[in-house]
Amino acid sequence: MTPAEDGPATPAVGTPVRVLLVDDQPLLRTGFRMILESEPDIAVVGEAGDGQKAVTEARALQPDVVLMDIRMPRMDGVEATRLITGTERGGTVRVLVLTTFDLDEYVVDALRAGASGFLLKDVPPEDLADAIRIVARGEAVVAPTVTRRLLDRFATVLPSTSRESAQELAHLTEREREVLRLMSRGMSNAEIAGELYVSETTVKTHVGNVLAKLGLRDRVQAVVFAYESGLVRPGGR
Repeated sequence: MTPAEDGPATPAVGTPVRVLLVDDQPLLRTGFRMILESEPDIAVVGEAGDGQKAVTEARALQPDVVLMDIRMPRMDGVEATRLITGTERGGTVRVLVLTTFDLDEYVVDALRAGASGFLLKDVPPEDLADAIRIVARGEAVVAPTVTRRLLDRFATVLPSTSRESAQELAHLTEREREVLRLMSRGMSNAEIAGELYVSETTVKTHVGNVLAKLGLRDRVQAVVFAYESGLVRPGGR
């Protein structure tokens, strides 16, 4: 589990991370609540048993992180994620997806919808708490290499390159496009700096410019965009 190196400001120091639990199984919600409430810097502020209620609760409670199940009645976690993050891009509510299988095709849809990463439901308690903290800081909880493996596996569910995404890609400089390609290979800022023979600070600036120009939250979404725009092809380097 490797966090991204770029993202918006973290919650205020000393303020607990506010979490909304979303799962259609009450026993799982109870288990997650017990785990998270044992952490002094995490507070569970609400629960929801389906995606529709998750959207309502997220808008009402404004948690820092929504721990989101994917497969639920009334509205699934993908659509709920899209509604929570899609119209609130400038906000601070972030979604961490829970799934049973690490190659669940719905995970790709959730990442495209705005999720900041995903975890397996059998994640160790300490990793769950750490993931919540990472996402609350505005970072990505899934290593880009894992995201790339998912996208390679489910490339067929991604749309064909659109004129809109191609136009957005044109906003980047050639160096920024190269940095995006290397990010999509799962490379860290330090590794990109070594590849391009520039300083790590310079790379961080380029990464920040890429995210800002494309309106993306983190490196995971940058990898998804690289596939959608055609900059990176499944199985390619």
